[in-house]
Amino acid sequence: MDQATTLDAATLEHLVTAAVAAPSMHNTQPWRFRLDPDSLTIELHAATERSLPHEDPHGRALHLAAGAAVFNLQLAVAHFGWLPVTRSLPDPGRPGLLATVRLTEAARAANSRRNDLYEAIWRRRSSRLPFTDTDIPLPVRNELTEAAHAEGCALHFPEPAEAARVLRVTAQAERRNRSDADRAAESRRWTGGHRDVGLPVDAAGPQDSFEQLPMRDFGVHRHRGDLPSDAFERRPALALLTTAHDRRADWLRAGQALQHILLVATVHQLRSSLLHQALEWPDLRLKLAAAHAPFTHAQMLLRLGHGPPGTPTPRRTARHLLAE
Repeated sequence: MDQATTLDAATLEHLVTAAVAAPSMHNTQPWRFRLDPDSLTIELHAATERSLPHEDPHGRALHLAAGAAVFNLQLAVAHFGWLPVTRSLPDPGRPGLLATVRLTEAARAANSRRNDLYEAIWRRRSSRLPFTDTDIPLPVRNELTEAAHAEGCALHFPEPAEAARVLRVTAQAERRNRSDADRAAESRRWTGGHRDVGLPVDAAGPQDSFEQLPMRDFGVHRHRGDLPSDAFERRPALALLTTAHDRRADWLRAGQALQHILLVATVHQLRSSLLHQALEWPDLRLKLAAAHAPFTHAQMLLRLGHGPPGTPTPRRTARHLLAE
């Protein structure tokens, strides 16, 4: 029997479980999946009821989350011995269909990615806790940059002066978020009180009481867990993910690059969190990328470093995400 006809229900569930381990803004998990058994293709659809109309009105963050899920799905498909053939936005008549991954035979398919990325899927999580000031070695930075490049994106590590500027832009965005009633209510909706989606209260993380590092205040109030200014790293290691263009396909590509970066970081025992605030405001998003950067469309600002692991966030089960 053809290997590609032996996808059983348990393996399909495992593939989808790997996909949904990807990060999404506020852990909204804005996706659902469908298997086309005739072509052995897994479809990834947008779950628009889990979108963020105030903080993500154009769906850019939703597409990044979907791209990250696609990257995990590709790794899982390869782990089980198939070659994943991916198409982004395959049907203009179905705008909610974001990507398809077809399973094809490939017993010894060439793999340009690290072999340990699949195992890192299950260990990756966001950490909003303080990191140490230990520098990230240059070879690791180079590998993270290469991971972005492999997915058609660019990753830039700002020098101290530029990093300080980027943090000021991020802090300005966070102040706007706190003062915007609609965004504040939307953020609170996804923090606490959800059994299988959203962020647990303890996953939101403490705040830097002097805002040296602008952490997101998910509850839109000062947490009782505020930490003194010297608890967070003095020189945050930031990395800016950018694309050459800013279309839906570029957002999906950026999501794949983001997950590739996060998994490589996990392999090297680096913690990560995402500073998304400035990306939610068009004028501030334009200020993130350096004027001399070859790719000027900012897609994500990452904070990387050494420190304690973050709190696990809940995930919906594959059975609830697979459509008939």
